[in-house]
Amino acid sequence: MARLVVAHRLVPSPAGRVHLVEQGTGPLVLLVHGFPEFWYSWRRQLPVLAAAGHRAVAVDVRGYGRSSKPGAVAAYRMLDLIEDQVAVVRALGERTAVIVGHDWGASIAAACGLVRPDVFRAVGLLGVPYSPPGGERPSEVFARMGGEEEFYTAYFQEPGRAEAEIEPDVRGWLAGFYAALSAGTMPPLGAPSPHFVSRGGTLRDRFPTGRPPAWLGDDDLDVYAAEFERTGMTGALNRYRNMDRDWEDLAAFNGLPVTQPSLFLGGALDASTTWMAGAIAAHPVTLPGLISSHILDGCGHWVQQERPEEVNEILTGWLASLPA
Repeated sequence: MARLVVAHRLVPSPAGRVHLVEQGTGPLVLLVHGFPEFWYSWRRQLPVLAAAGHRAVAVDVRGYGRSSKPGAVAAYRMLDLIEDQVAVVRALGERTAVIVGHDWGASIAAACGLVRPDVFRAVGLLGVPYSPPGGERPSEVFARMGGEEEFYTAYFQEPGRAEAEIEPDVRGWLAGFYAALSAGTMPPLGAPSPHFVSRGGTLRDRFPTGRPPAWLGDDDLDVYAAEFERTGMTGALNRYRNMDRDWEDLAAFNGLPVTQPSLFLGGALDASTTWMAGAIAAHPVTLPGLISSHILDGCGHWVQQERPEEVNEILTGWLASLPA
């Protein structure tokens, strides 16, 4: 792809700084990535949103890229990540923003809309549907999943454990992880799931081998690998290590909807949409402002990278429908 021309900035945040890239002028649209990514995951959306008359800003979430990486695990709780996004809006001289997230970024975007509706006037969720806070403690749910196997979020809990698997070969691990959740390269139905770890095994044991997914060129993989080789994986993994803290911190919001104008967009082959089909079905209640909801046939988890043209058309259409 042609070289993407964007403006890089560092702005102050409660943890120190947030690195962001921006393109365009107009109403602010904040783009929040997931795991294991960074701002670059929005490279195909930034110029399109800018051309459509928006100030498109993609952040490095705390722990990723050039943003601050506090040492304490507890510094990656959801309430802190919400305040980081508020700090970005303020540092850019704005009072409000539309927030759009993918994967963990979708959860961050939803939490931002729930906790700070005064700042975030609309919420777009890619890959992960909204499910209100509440229910059982997450660690107890994870412990019951998988039987003799271990669910990946449980595998990520112990500091250093997943890092020991990933960091000796970051490029190879990322290539396998991206392929495992992509249309065309994910394991076939009936094969061992890449979301689970055999006792004593690793996630990588379940990754497919062979060709990379169609959306991931060698140059793109080099960009991702270089960034995580530089930063390590701990900041990214610490998000998973705060799910019980989030459950406690957000108890005052248990069961509450996100009421702003919203968007949901998922891939039909993504476990986040199939396993969470009940959450999607509940969106008329949990996202009463839902304007636009789409499931892309034949698409995996990395929706904005697997199907950028369709995602861009849906995003720009939704943004155009929002009140000024």
